Amino acid sequence: MAAFEHTSTSGSADRIGQPVFAIVARFVDWNEKRRTRNALAMLSDRELDDIGLSRSDVYAIR
Repeated sequence: MAAFEHTSTSGSADRIGQPVFAIVARFVDWNEKRRTRNALAMLSDRELDDIGLSRSDVYAIR
């Protein structure tokens, strides 16, 4: 049986972890918006109108 010991570190690990977390969070946000734009772009103008959007609204998602 293996035992794992975890000790809490502070200082340099936090200073490295926070920027990495921020970059990952920005990437996830960008990717979700990209996927939403792509899905909406595949809809017809009538389908977009049904949900209250226009074609220009799709490309305005930033």
